[in-house]
Amino acid sequence: MKAKGKIGLLLLIVALLLSACGGESGEKAEGSKGKEEKVKLTIWHNFAGDDLRAKTVRSFIDQYKQDHPNVELDAQAIPPDGYRQRLSTVAAANEMPDLFFVYAGSHSSELYNAKLLQPVTEALDAHPEWRDKFLPGAFDAYKFEADQVYSVPLGMSATSILYYNTSLFEKYNVKVPTTWDEMMTAIKVFNENKITPIALGNKAPWVAQSTIIGSLADRVTGTDWFKNAVAQKDAKFTDPQFVEALGYFKELVDNKAFQEGANSIDNTQAEQYFIQGNAAMMISGAWTLTNLAASATEEQMKAIDVTVLPAIPGGKGDPNTITGGAGGGLALSSRTEGKAKEAALELIYAVSGPEAQKAIAESNSMVMYDTEIDQAKVTSLYYKAFNLVKKTGITPVYDAYLSADAADVINNGLQEIMMGGTPESVAQKVQDAQARSVTP
Repeated sequence: MKAKGKIGLLLLIVALLLSACGGESGEKAEGSKGKEEKVKLTIWHNFAGDDLRAKTVRSFIDQYKQDHPNVELDAQAIPPDGYRQRLSTVAAANEMPDLFFVYAGSHSSELYNAKLLQPVTEALDAHPEWRDKFLPGAFDAYKFEADQVYSVPLGMSATSILYYNTSLFEKYNVKVPTTWDEMMTAIKVFNENKITPIALGNKAPWVAQSTIIGSLADRVTGTDWFKNAVAQKDAKFTDPQFVEALGYFKELVDNKAFQEGANSIDNTQAEQYFIQGNAAMMISGAWTLTNLAASATEEQMKAIDVTVLPAIPGGKGDPNTITGGAGGGLALSSRTEGKAKEAALELIYAVSGPEAQKAIAESNSMVMYDTEIDQAKVTSLYYKAFNLVKKTGITPVYDAYLSADAADVINNGLQEIMMGGTPESVAQKVQDAQARSVTP
């Protein structure tokens, strides 16, 4: 009995030792594995507000953090007013976060030229069913070299939507214009009935340029001509087709398309003038959808529909287009690599993927993505505009391509035409300013 007791005790001790050793090695393995997979990732963005879009984007960042416990995510939401300055400061010191929000245009191209970005093409190629549902031109602003994309847009800029009051068109038996002659007829009928044909608030002179002339001119000249004129290669802003485009704008002015004093009221005042039924039409951007959602009744908005500007006879541009382009998106630091890069690309997909695009659209914000939305979650006017944009092409907004000097000239030049200036004079000034920027 004594010997058996000793043997039993010995076996128990051995079993306990083996168990302890096994547990220790398991803990070490688990700890080693956990340590190996732990990734630190930083992201900066400017979705800091209380608006629905900002809350939506932040919710997808939070969801990613919850779904990836191995990632130590440092997410900073910086108010838009100070965002670019904060980013410029760390850019100067080459201390960029792993991911950061960038704007399409000069902002992202300057960061690319400073070698602070790397492509995010891998994320798109890993999900071709997602990549292929972006609208045409969605990546154009972020393709700084062939076959490489440097950001995925979270939104869309649409600047030349033709809003019209269906009640007024029905009351005065006016056809919604699809040709220039029909537009002139509509303007004539509404003026005869003491209704302003087109509401315009051009106190800040970018409005007429951003909402009207880019789209109108593209119908006359075509997009290729405009890009060549910007580059000053085989095209100039004094060419007959651009003078003709400015002539169509002058025709609107001469036929009293806009209300008196359009150069002295702002865009918000024009929106209110329109939604209150004082004007039959308004040519404006997607921002009007947001503004009216906050200030107009649903009954007022149900009376509004949207379309594109009418075709120009003999024009070289596609008439089924609006001016606009990609909104901002997340960019990847050129210094991020290894596991952190893998995690960052996954985060881009999480925040810019199909579910996120749908949710952003349902926050009454335009996206450059072909998605279906729940009509009950958006305003009636947004739903109409969203479906319009999905079926139209996108052409350049002038001030996104012109030099800063030339953009100021065209902005002020349209005000001049509204006060009696000539298309030829304005065209010459735009040409001189753009030529100086290309060959100073």
